Amino acid sequence: MTRSPTAAQRRVIDAAEPATGRLKGTEGQLAALVKRGLAFRHPRPPHDHFLTPAGHRVRETPETLPETPEAVPGTPAPPAVDTGVFAARIGGEDAPVGGPSRPREVRSAWEGLLELRRMTRPDGAVDRPCGWERTHLVQAAALALEAAGHRPGGADAGDGGYRVRATPQPEAVAVREPDPEALRACAATLEKAGWQTGEHTEPRTGVRYVLASPRRV
Repeated sequence: MTRSPTAAQRRVIDAAEPATGRLKGTEGQLAALVKRGLAFRHPRPPHDHFLTPAGHRVRETPETLPETPEAVPGTPAPPAVDTGVFAARIGGEDAPVGGPSRPREVRSAWEGLLELRRMTRPDGAVDRPCGWERTHLVQAAALALEAAGHRPGGADAGDGGYRVRATPQPEAVAVREPDPEALRACAATLEKAGWQTGEHTEPRTGVRYVLASPRRV
């Protein structure tokens, strides 16, 4: 099991680029994170350092204070709050995320994700999801949709807009959108972003939804 990072290492991890996990720090700090399995050095120039999936988990896990109860596995995450760290809108948030700068932040995050795809593939391809996306399925799919201009759903499900949610399947998310045409448009966007999609019907409710998985080839 990976040991907890030091306070200095935690600061480097917390300052990583939100979408790509690219790190900045001294050679000693970065080498120590690599040794702990929290970062890796990209083999291609300029040999930048990036968080590994374990490093991403460290960054996304708040430092636990004494006597703080642990979260029960499988418990839904609370609504997104403004912590200063970019998070794609998955739909259903209680309050709008971001302000006038939101479009720029989304565009920057998407461009950073494409760069991460390029840098983590031997052939430099950006046509399919990378490892980070496979460990952050909901956020990755939501970022693709938000970057393409789709409208995320609000707190009231009746207002429309997309909602991206995890599923029991290990590498799949469900995308719901009450407008059938908008749902098909979401599927087309995800396919263009390197996901494979299929439209399904919930047996109990008859509601149509899209099941999306990262494409491997």
